[in-house]
Amino acid sequence: MSDQLRAPDGGSAAPYDALLLLSFGGPEGPDDVVPFLENVTRGRGIPRERLKEVGQHYFGFGGVSPINGQNRELLEALRGDFAGHGLDLPVYWGNRNWAPYLTDVMREMAADGRRRIAVLATSAYASYSGCRQYRENLADALATLAEEGVELPRVDKLRHYFNHPGFVEPMIDGVVASLAELPEEVRSGAHLAFTTHSIPTAAADTSGPAPDHTENGEGGAYVKQHLDVARVIADEVAARTGVAHNWELVYQSRSGAPHIPWLEPDICDHLEALHAAGAPAVVMVPIGFVSDHMEVLYDLDTEATAKAAELGLPVRRSATVGADPRFAGAVRELVLERAAKERGEQPAAECWVGTLGRSHDLCAVGCCPARGSRPAAAGVDSPYA
Repeated sequence: MSDQLRAPDGGSAAPYDALLLLSFGGPEGPDDVVPFLENVTRGRGIPRERLKEVGQHYFGFGGVSPINGQNRELLEALRGDFAGHGLDLPVYWGNRNWAPYLTDVMREMAADGRRRIAVLATSAYASYSGCRQYRENLADALATLAEEGVELPRVDKLRHYFNHPGFVEPMIDGVVASLAELPEEVRSGAHLAFTTHSIPTAAADTSGPAPDHTENGEGGAYVKQHLDVARVIADEVAARTGVAHNWELVYQSRSGAPHIPWLEPDICDHLEALHAAGAPAVVMVPIGFVSDHMEVLYDLDTEATAKAAELGLPVRRSATVGADPRFAGAVRELVLERAAKERGEQPAAECWVGTLGRSHDLCAVGCCPARGSRPAAAGVDSPYA
């Protein structure tokens, strides 16, 4: 797979004095499930009884979402990679919806004397929920600290990394491994179903900077970025295996009201369509997810896999990136790249694959526009310099 040159070992993270791993969060026991869902849905007026129904996915796994454990693994992978490559940069971890809460961690970082923080969100693509909302969360945390009289650090969100080779390469390996697990007689005809989280088509159309916005459910930067990654993976799988597999981008985990259009087709509907068309097997490739959290474990490993079994369709699910050492290395490269730019220097390397090139560093006004008038940090329109 051709890509831009990888960054060399060493390098300076200045002006940054910390990295913040910013994630969604999840319950870690049955008693946490409903309070967690109340955090996620705050302001939407969803009754507690309905949240208990929604929480059955979590209760089926003992009330524990795997996302926090996976973030702990990534945290250790990042610390180990940084230390192993001579990068002296402490790494913290905070969540949007569960402990360790973002505001608490930001308060801790300020108390530790951190004044310039690089932020890695565990969402690789452009969208309101995957980018702008995290920036709003950062602004909320900074506002709280300002009210408390805390000296505020500056926060900079690292660029989208959907097409960084350290994010893409582990997924290619996962697809090749999953194909090898299929029975030999169906392997060459297997279809690749690249999956990501469905979002409302209106949100997809306005994802990314304004020049990327589209109309009529075309999907904006969100869809464009996923399609580019899927194409890179499919092409590289073909190069490694000698077989060009049919593929499609499909969606999962829809949660909105039925009357609101969301991105389609759903993975289960797609499996039915493939079976009806005579496809011999399918590999589900969750390119929209950094780790095996609940949407992967339930919507793919449980629900979609059960649908495939019902159809008699052989199916495998390839691995997410998780704490793969190549992803940890990618994060280091992203930090060094941004740090060099902040110092007014040319980065040693700017790594990407595919056709879309390197993503922007600073979100412009109108990028993944807000649902309301909430301020957002780490962008051109940030109220915090």
